[in-house]
Amino acid sequence: MASSTLQCLFAALILFLHAVESNNPKSDQGSVGGCSGVPGIPGTPGHNGLPGRDGLKGDDGMKGAKGDRGDKGATGKTGPKGSLGQRGSMGPIGIKGEKGIKGNLGERGEPGPQGENGTANSINWKQCVRKKQDDKDTGLIQECVFNKRHSSTALKVAYAANMRVYCPGGICCGRWYITFNGAECSGPMTIEGVVYKENTNDNPLQHRQIEGFCENIPSGSIRVAVHVGNCQNYGSSNRHSGWNSVSRIMIEEYPQSQT
Repeated sequence: MASSTLQCLFAALILFLHAVESNNPKSDQGSVGGCSGVPGIPGTPGHNGLPGRDGLKGDDGMKGAKGDRGDKGATGKTGPKGSLGQRGSMGPIGIKGEKGIKGNLGERGEPGPQGENGTANSINWKQCVRKKQDDKDTGLIQECVFNKRHSSTALKVAYAANMRVYCPGGICCGRWYITFNGAECSGPMTIEGVVYKENTNDNPLQHRQIEGFCENIPSGSIRVAVHVGNCQNYGSSNRHSGWNSVSRIMIEEYPQSQT
């Protein structure tokens, strides 16, 4: 029994030495001469092998489902204004169309209602000016001859001048008025102005103006005149016209007034 054990140990040692010489990390665990072998010592790990080649490209996968719509992004800043582009070339001139057929002349309409009486094509006016002082208390001050073109028109007359009455400490009144060929206007009423003063020693040398329209005056040469005289219910007083300034009579011919 002892001899068989020694034989088994001797056989196992031979196998171990053989494994070491051959650099074999493993030894057989078979039986030698009916003896079970002792497990060998694990061998040294081997080196990693070389990397293998890339495999073949696989088939494309199926298209994924459409994702949800994302939120609206913030509005960007306004970009700078671009430069003015070049002017385009002129397009081709179109072909002139054919002239249309002239239509038939329409029937003549009925005459319209008669219009109002017309006046001269241009304004008819005149002014007479002078720079002269007149201390007359009553009588003619200034006149202007005017050629009236139409009997149906009216005359507008204005007299602008310095007019004054003077009566220290008392009451006085002066009347300046317009006449046409020696008669005051009756269409519709007289053209006049009065200057009144009461209980003062003032000497009011002031510029004033009287004006108005007069109708029912025939056509032709009209002598338009300015007179000075007494106011109604007042006696004479010291009056003065045209002191140190220009006096003027202005005359214009106007169409008929509205009714």
